[in-house]
Amino acid sequence: MKQPPVVLAVRAAALLWVLLALVLLVRDGLDEPAAALAFGLLVCLGELAHRGGEAAPLGAAGTLAYALLGHCGGETTAHGVSQVVVVSTAGAALGVLARRGRPDADRCARRVLVGGFAAVLFQPAYNSGVVDGLIGHGTLYALLLAVLLALTGLCEAVLGAALTRARTGHPYGPLLRDELRALRGIGSAVCATGVVMALAVGVVGLWALPVFCVPLLLTQLSFRRYGEVRDTYRQTIASLARATEIAGYTRPGHAHRVAALAAAVGRELGLSGNEVTVLEYAALMHDIGQLSLVDPVPAGATASLPADEQRRIALLGGAVVRRTGVPAEVAAVVERQADPYREQPLAARIVRTVNAYDDLSGECGGGLGGPLSALERLRLDTGREYQSEVVESLARVLRREDRALGVALSPPG
Repeated sequence: MKQPPVVLAVRAAALLWVLLALVLLVRDGLDEPAAALAFGLLVCLGELAHRGGEAAPLGAAGTLAYALLGHCGGETTAHGVSQVVVVSTAGAALGVLARRGRPDADRCARRVLVGGFAAVLFQPAYNSGVVDGLIGHGTLYALLLAVLLALTGLCEAVLGAALTRARTGHPYGPLLRDELRALRGIGSAVCATGVVMALAVGVVGLWALPVFCVPLLLTQLSFRRYGEVRDTYRQTIASLARATEIAGYTRPGHAHRVAALAAAVGRELGLSGNEVTVLEYAALMHDIGQLSLVDPVPAGATASLPADEQRRIALLGGAVVRRTGVPAEVAAVVERQADPYREQPLAARIVRTVNAYDDLSGECGGGLGGPLSALERLRLDTGREYQSEVVESLARVLRREDRALGVALSPPG
């Protein structure tokens, strides 16, 4: 699969940085081998405990702590940027090999660049004596580390949003906002632990590292369990969404097509990660109210029903959704998807528009028209049935993702 240029550039930059750091380390030699081995093993342990798709706080905190390490057991350290990059990369690589996993190239590149960025901010100034001369090792020193970690977190957010933007084409602003919000959760815990770990090692030595491993490993285990619960929750919602298909009320795959398109439109319009999740769940369950019908609507195309009937089905669907235990915001979107669009929240406007598009396009056969015809019909009804911004966002998503069966969707005239 061909990678976007930005992704290739980030990976190449990380690889070149590692190679350059390795050359410099071979030339200058390894400082404080015991500390290098201890932090390398810490990062390795973090990778061993990591599973794809979950947070990995131990390895990240170990990398940051080593990048910001100035003292070890009261003795001044002398390792520089190149040693930080090589040790953290070697530890991560050994961890991946030991668990026989497939390395995530993007995550590895981010780890190298972000860890190296933190080291560049701290190590040259510390090793040159600037930090000791201007700040010392009191409260201002701890404050300096906190500021450097804040800058490092910002670097990680900017880089992560850029990679996601390159892969998905979603607007950069909302992606950056989601990355920054993530820093307030596990990101802030990793940064705080990195600072405390560096300070503790500076005072009591390398024996501080095992003390910090236990809470971080427990945190990582908690995130793994949370991820498993979340996956089970999503699978339950997806199974409920298929009920209308199994009963013959909607076309096969309709709910999942609407959910995927609605999520893409939501990101295009700048919704946050949590808002997109609510939107996706509502889109998956938006037709559940059709189970109350005695006679199924042809092809499940509720967009062709009278407005009163659409609202009745939506309210019944919302009542069912409220009994499933999903967040109340999801039920509210399902209930209001058939309201006049000016009275709807944005998520309901998106579900209404995308559902109508899929009903009208008939992508899987049996529908009422083609993709291009469906989009033009939505445009003709903007201002009356659908919000124009949502329709045009849908059009941009369709053009970008080539969802219209190879048909070139012309921009609005």
